[in-house]
Amino acid sequence: MGLFPRPPRVSARPREPRPPRVSARPPELRPPRSMWWWTLPAALLIGAAAWATTAWLLQDLNTVPVSGRVAARIEAVRTALAAAAGVGAAVTLLLAVRRQRHQELATAHTTHDANERRVTELYTKAVEHLGSDQAAIRLGGMYALERLAEHTPALQGTVAEVICAYLRGPWTPPARRKASAVPAGPDPREERQVRLAAQRILARHLHHSPPPARRWWQPRDSGDADRLHWPGTRLDLTGATLVDFEFVECRVADADFREATFAGETMFAATTFTGRANFAGATFTGDASFTWVTFADGHPGLDGADFDGATFADDASFRHATFTRSPRFERTAFLRDAVFDGAVFGGGARFVGTAVVGEVSFVAVKGLEMTGLPAGRQRWRRIVRRRGRG
Repeated sequence: MGLFPRPPRVSARPREPRPPRVSARPPELRPPRSMWWWTLPAALLIGAAAWATTAWLLQDLNTVPVSGRVAARIEAVRTALAAAAGVGAAVTLLLAVRRQRHQELATAHTTHDANERRVTELYTKAVEHLGSDQAAIRLGGMYALERLAEHTPALQGTVAEVICAYLRGPWTPPARRKASAVPAGPDPREERQVRLAAQRILARHLHHSPPPARRWWQPRDSGDADRLHWPGTRLDLTGATLVDFEFVECRVADADFREATFAGETMFAATTFTGRANFAGATFTGDASFTWVTFADGHPGLDGADFDGATFADDASFRHATFTRSPRFERTAFLRDAVFDGAVFGGGARFVGTAVVGEVSFVAVKGLEMTGLPAGRQRWRRIVRRRGRG
């Protein structure tokens, strides 16, 4: 079987995805304080308003005729009482606003807690469905988790971890059988469909498309074409058995595929690993395509993509792949052809103990400084053993 054709290339510098909008928790409710903290200041304020108003109105009392002083004093007292009443009304209004704010916070907390309980119940029920003996119920649990993560961004990482944990469970791909054969127990192909659905959920929500260029007449938030993407997702598929695994134009943080088994064809075309990509000890039983893949390896101080001890039973393609740090291919077995045409190596590559059965191609590569191989590409080409012909 030939190698995969070149897939469509994505943008070289995709825009960074927005962080998920986590459900905001209402502000904390403060414990009620003693009534003296507001009663005493309010009384002093009212008294001060009455005294100040009276003193201001009676400051020119000596200029008033003696016959009118009594009436002036009465009018000053009346005005002072009115001012004190106004201040009291203002204090009462502030207390009413504070009480209303407290009630709004209490209602918000009640609603938030009810939503949290509902989400927890839905999450627990969906996870319980994954342990069912019936494949249809397990499949429904998978899609329930996906829907829950779409409506609750705070659970996206948790749901991805649950799906990865399910795929890490022990499972052996069923052998092909005749169409007339009837299985004695549950059909093993049903579990295959559940696992394919789990893989598609991860691929669908890790797919990342750069937003289109915004026109001057369009608003800044004219639409979210990448709303299904789960940014910052980390995959732990250590020892998992994956069937016809397909990650095309995805964006993944850390990805751990150590000792994983990729049954059938595997495609990571145009995928970007922003963190560490670890494929040490992985087994690829069919064609494996890493064309146009970017291994960003965003962890300083660590090596690049790790393929130590991996086995490629069929053709392996790393056409136009980009390794920002030194990838490791120590003790890697290429049992068929391996193609690195157009690949970019940011810090060389380690091929110590690499076994190749077939042809290896390094056409138009950049930055390749191989460690562990004899004297560069041309000599490696000469020592590669061609495949036998029948």
